[in-house]
Amino acid sequence: MPAFGTLATPVGVVGVVSDGVAITRVTWRSTPPEGTTAQPDPLLAEALAQLAGYFAGTLRRFDVPVDLGAQTTATRAVLTALHETVGHGETITYGGLAARSGTDVPARAIGSIMGANPVPLIVPCHRVVAGDGLGGYSGGDEGQGLETKRWLLEHEGALPTSLF
Repeated sequence: MPAFGTLATPVGVVGVVSDGVAITRVTWRSTPPEGTTAQPDPLLAEALAQLAGYFAGTLRRFDVPVDLGAQTTATRAVLTALHETVGHGETITYGGLAARSGTDVPARAIGSIMGANPVPLIVPCHRVVAGDGLGGYSGGDEGQGLETKRWLLEHEGALPTSLF
């Protein structure tokens, strides 16, 4: 049975699901998804420790295995390119990620792929921005997506800290 655990962060409670082999979900929720147990497995404990390190500013790259689940070939290629090539403190535009992925996915469709990312933070969809601003973000507590994205990018040093 998959294990579920949570971590309180500056951008809300993050929930993590592990199947013991890979991290399968990262969400902003504190209630366990149906079919999970609160008994942590070693991988879940490691993922939560790495997330705590990320939010403490001591971890810059996650190295826990992830399972993206059932995805189209193009979606998998885009998320893999993001995970493997856009590092801490970096950003890439939707169009830049479309080109980097080697797929024929248009830049406009990259946002939908980011919204389907099952493991945000670990696969850093918050680092994908519009050519003329932040773009969108569905992570964080409800209604706080862009504030969460801004906080994460400021935390990584990709954006200057807000004055307000």
